[in-house]
Amino acid sequence: MMRGKFITMEGGEGAGKSTMMGRVAEWLKTAGYEVVTTREPGGTVLAEKLRNVLLDRENNALSGQAELLLLFAARSQHLAELIRPELARGHCVLCDRFTDATWAYQGGGRGLPLDDIETLEILVHGDLQPDLTLLLDLPVEQGLKRAGKRSEADRFEMESHPFFDRVRAAYLERAGASPERFAVIDASGDVESVWAQIHDVLEERLEP
Repeated sequence: MMRGKFITMEGGEGAGKSTMMGRVAEWLKTAGYEVVTTREPGGTVLAEKLRNVLLDRENNALSGQAELLLLFAARSQHLAELIRPELARGHCVLCDRFTDATWAYQGGGRGLPLDDIETLEILVHGDLQPDLTLLLDLPVEQGLKRAGKRSEADRFEMESHPFFDRVRAAYLERAGASPERFAVIDASGDVESVWAQIHDVLEERLEP
């Protein structure tokens, strides 16, 4: 059996990933894919517990290195328990964030050594990369304004504007370096305009 498609959705705060995840999943199902949706950090019982630790705003003493290691620990379990088995069954895995988020948030935002991130990436999933990454991009100020209308800010959402400027720049740098995998979506418009762009990418890059 051929390995299933691995599709990831990336973007900063308020980019609208959650809204678009549902639409992408429905399109994939209509196109004939067996779809499994998941998220990072999270996706398994253990990884969700680590997610809670990472997002808890009371854990403000968590060091950057500890944060990085917890993210890859959650990712390792996620891959072993859910992502790899589902791909091996020929299913399409649609994931809200993956390692590109680590390069953006911990590498760009936190300024952690990129060599450390690369080493952990190779260790945890060096032979597996997404087939398609949809990067929902929008100005930081607009994204933070959208995010502020949701629930109470988590530990990451409490970061400064310059932090998210660095996150956005790191995402766009990643996309520019791998255009065959990334599709950058202008997420500054309304839901329908964003979906129209994503729909065109799916039609162009994925076989029914």
